[in-house]
Amino acid sequence: MSSADWFILIAYLVGTVLIGVLLGRLVRNSSDFFNAGSRSPWWMSGLSAFMTMFSANTFVVWGGVAFKHGLVAVMINLMYGVAALLAGYFVAGRWKELGVKTPAEFVEKRFGPAALHFYTWFMMTLRIVGSAGALYAIARLIVALTGGNEASLATLNLAILIFGVVIVIYTMIGGLWAVLMTDVLQFIILNLAILFVIPLTLMKMGSPVEAFRNAPEGFFAPTAGPDYSWFFLVGWLAIHYFMIGAEWAFVQRYLCVPTARDARKSTYLFGVLYLVSPFLWLAPPFLWRLKNPIPEGAGAAEVKVLAENAYILSCKAVLPSGMVGLMMAAMFSATASMISSQLNVFSGVLAHDIYRRFRPLASDRNLIAAGRVFTILLGGFIVLFAMGIPYLGGAEKVIVSVTELMVVPLLAPCLWGLFNRRLPTAALWATVGICFPLGIFVRFIMPAGSEGLAGWVAGHSKQVETFIGVVLPLIITALSIRLARHDSPGWQAVAALQGQATDDAPPPAPASNLPARIVGWSMAACSLLMASLIPINPGSRVSLAVFTALLAAISAIIFRASRTRSHPAVP
Repeated sequence: MSSADWFILIAYLVGTVLIGVLLGRLVRNSSDFFNAGSRSPWWMSGLSAFMTMFSANTFVVWGGVAFKHGLVAVMINLMYGVAALLAGYFVAGRWKELGVKTPAEFVEKRFGPAALHFYTWFMMTLRIVGSAGALYAIARLIVALTGGNEASLATLNLAILIFGVVIVIYTMIGGLWAVLMTDVLQFIILNLAILFVIPLTLMKMGSPVEAFRNAPEGFFAPTAGPDYSWFFLVGWLAIHYFMIGAEWAFVQRYLCVPTARDARKSTYLFGVLYLVSPFLWLAPPFLWRLKNPIPEGAGAAEVKVLAENAYILSCKAVLPSGMVGLMMAAMFSATASMISSQLNVFSGVLAHDIYRRFRPLASDRNLIAAGRVFTILLGGFIVLFAMGIPYLGGAEKVIVSVTELMVVPLLAPCLWGLFNRRLPTAALWATVGICFPLGIFVRFIMPAGSEGLAGWVAGHSKQVETFIGVVLPLIITALSIRLARHDSPGWQAVAALQGQATDDAPPPAPASNLPARIVGWSMAACSLLMASLIPINPGSRVSLAVFTALLAAISAIIFRASRTRSHPAVP
């Protein structure tokens, strides 16, 4: 990376911290810190949820799939959009109507204290590991891009530490307001950077039409072999419907807006964006494969390296000096969004639902302090685990596989419990107790064989895992409801809470327009940064000028829209 690239990346990191510090001054109580005071604009919540699905692994994993298999990578990511639209229609508004402050509060009332502790510690452990893997991935990309030696753990660990500290600082100081605000900025930077790459790549392809004609067989097919079949896509859709509908980071987005209608609108925005954006952000590795075919005779290991590096290589090949730094800022943004969301939601659960049990008279100030301490501790665990990944071999891949097998068994009872009054607490333990061990056994313990059941499972591994991870938990949950004779006591507790919230709730406060103003100023600053790159890139002055003008236009539009709002700007 050039000095201009480093300047852009460092300026972005510093700006992110400054936004967290600014928003930290507006955190007046625990509701502001953990829930944005229920005054987040719906569009801000939707963009934040969209960004929560991203990380550096998104570019490595799905960029690699796009490089190897083509259109199927887009199809896989379109399932997120369909899942979000379904969650918006059926689920998002329901969460807001319950009157709970955190998703953990619902779990405790619906399924009991034991379920609260199980969900909290189990999900937190998985998300810490997942966040550590994402942090490691972005640090590894930086080291590789700068020409450093990935074997140099000192350089890698320094990158992990710097990125981790930046994320922890703005999350700790600004709370959910900072998470939401930086997510919006990250969304804009990410998509504009990608839009900048696509036309430059097409221009350097020579004859794009000829390249498309010479595409590998099946490159434009919606499915690819047994691993990415239609059955897999349906299962992937189901997994992410439950994830978007019930995972705590997404539920938090439904609770931070003023009304149930806003919660639905935010999720619809998330869904629509995911029906469009995969065609854009997966285009660079897709086009890179058309321009740079896999060499004949390449082994599996070589293809894997080519696929994992396709995204960054495609960007590096066409971007002018300074814009590579912006692309790395965009990739960091994607990672930061995912990690900061997990830090805030679990620090909120630990402070509001665990710490307050030991200090029931704790003031708002105590809860905010506890939340910040928990943010630092969780961030420290993530950084340390990320530094330890090189010593764990493929352990992070094992965790990812376990997570895929456990999403629906873990979240299906929770989501179903939102609507069905007869679903018993035993359904949760039955689903987890049957599906977890069975999935682990089939995926990691059952010996592969050429004959009998083991051989059949080995030959249909994706289908078997989808059945255990998606179909079986739904069957168990449905049977539990069928066998139940009476309403669950947990349902009665949730209904009482909802009734109390409806009776006592004041009119919802209007969404704040301050986020729009901060986004406008940030876009103006980004426009100035891009303008500063024009003199040092003689061959790219026109494209940089267009990019600068586009950022300035976005800034002006946002300022104009924010001035039309009549309610106060302060959250």
